[in-house]
Amino acid sequence: MTKHGKKYRAAFQEIDQTKAYSPVEAVELARKTAQANFNETVELHLRMGVDPRNATQQVRGVALLPYGLGKPVRVLVFAQGEATRIAEQAGADIVGGDDLIKKIESGWLEFDTAIATPEIMGRVGKLGKILGRKGLMPNPKSGTVVAADDLPRVIEDARKGRVEFKLDRTAIIHVPLGKASFESDMLMGNLTALVEALMKAKPSGAKGQYVHTAVLTTTMGPGLKLDLRPTLALSSG
Repeated sequence: MTKHGKKYRAAFQEIDQTKAYSPVEAVELARKTAQANFNETVELHLRMGVDPRNATQQVRGVALLPYGLGKPVRVLVFAQGEATRIAEQAGADIVGGDDLIKKIESGWLEFDTAIATPEIMGRVGKLGKILGRKGLMPNPKSGTVVAADDLPRVIEDARKGRVEFKLDRTAIIHVPLGKASFESDMLMGNLTALVEALMKAKPSGAKGQYVHTAVLTTTMGPGLKLDLRPTLALSSG
């Protein structure tokens, strides 16, 4: 505890480290203990019971958060021809082809999500090492490589609060849920949408317990262990 500041230590004192909190309790406590001088992001961290080295046990998906993430989303679209016009009319912030690819190769990354049409992906592929590290690479599995006619829908989804989740090499999933300034019911709505998407993304090769632990935290705050049974039972239905 000596390495943490006064605000963190005060927040830590509010938390029972032996308790697994219900989702509602955790959300309310996370909001209460967010004491930084900026609007902290509320995050969910999941330790999964799958093997990240096994191709049949990969967990990857998309959740549409009904209350968004509490920040403007800069949408970039790789397109050519008629798809360029469609993307621009749909409200994409940045639209381009080879010129945009060169700009990113030079180090420019001023956007939050990237979408592409299949026709241009052969050229966008060279950006894999750059965009992949940032989680920005368009991918058919995450719904960010789409036909031109689907661009308006995907761009609108990105604006609303579309978040991707993906298993990392240590079998952990990290995903934002919104801001500490959100009302509790907004964070609960986003958490519910995420849990539903996570359960739908359960791979066929998963064996045994799918989710081992779930922790809710804020950018600068301590983690709150979630009670798995009510958390995984969340449903907007």
